[in-house]
Amino acid sequence: MRLGPVASNPIELIAVKANLFPRPLMDTQMAFTLARLVMVGTKLGVYDALAAGPRTAQQVAEDIETDPAATEKLLFALAGAGYTRAVDGGYGLTAVSRKWLVSDSKSSLGDKLLFQFLEWDLMERAEDYVRTGEPLEIHSAGGLGEADWDLYQRGMLSMAKALAGEAVRRMPVPKGATTMLDIGGSHGYFSVGLCRKHAGLTSEVLDLPEAIAKAAPLLAAENMGERVAHVADDALTRDLGTEAYDLVLIANLVHHFSERENRDLAGRVARALRPDGVFAILDATRPRTPKEAGQLGALLEFYFSLTSQSGTWSVQEMAGWQQDAGLSAKRSIGMRTIPGVVIQAAVKN
Repeated sequence: MRLGPVASNPIELIAVKANLFPRPLMDTQMAFTLARLVMVGTKLGVYDALAAGPRTAQQVAEDIETDPAATEKLLFALAGAGYTRAVDGGYGLTAVSRKWLVSDSKSSLGDKLLFQFLEWDLMERAEDYVRTGEPLEIHSAGGLGEADWDLYQRGMLSMAKALAGEAVRRMPVPKGATTMLDIGGSHGYFSVGLCRKHAGLTSEVLDLPEAIAKAAPLLAAENMGERVAHVADDALTRDLGTEAYDLVLIANLVHHFSERENRDLAGRVARALRPDGVFAILDATRPRTPKEAGQLGALLEFYFSLTSQSGTWSVQEMAGWQQDAGLSAKRSIGMRTIPGVVIQAAVKN
């Protein structure tokens, strides 16, 4: 999957293919304008205001307390981008907005879009990072403020909800598994889904104290009781025990760790697994070379390098950590709902 200009007629298609279309303008001004307006629509409550049915710009403005003329401009722009649609002198929601942006939708990414206002500011530091090579380390002490941690956890939960259905369905859970460790799982949503699917399974969700302080209410809202419980500690230093778990999951976290840290973690996970236990890495990946690089994986590689210290890893690298830890790496499972994200699993023989 790629982002970029999409031709709407044969002449535009020819222009794009012949490199006559000024693509850099689409990739910059149009891209950041669209991104900001979709985010603003979330922050101001536009999509929720239209959830019950089509309304005029005046009615939406009254509901969300904005200027009617400027609200009309926003709704018009969102209609051009496919997030609203013109209906009898007013505007309604498209299927995309109804599924992904209305706050009471179970698939809502609204909190992630709110967190992106912070990420917008972080990306302004990209030039400094390229000049100095010094990442922002947002997960380190002082990297995020207290309010930012709350927004971060809610944003990550909304992302997890978009992926968890397929991930839980396709996760290679050992038969009869009873114990699980969810490394860096914060909100615990993957653990919740897996424990609901596998009746005898319980999970420990290991994360930093700062993360758990904000994630605890999110997990409590799932009403899983003691079956899914938080453990506050640092995954990079914690002793994970010996033959304690049937399944160890690390979701959307290895991109924050260095090669050495990921190898060390894989070794401790291998010791913590019971015979026939599974170590599953769920994460975005990058191809091994720039020649093979996909757009999303390459962009995330830079983003995670900027905000932490590492970046995305290839399937081969992740499998290599598992194999060097004495596990039998299996063929990766590509997620259909989010292209570029895989489950890389390995078994302890």
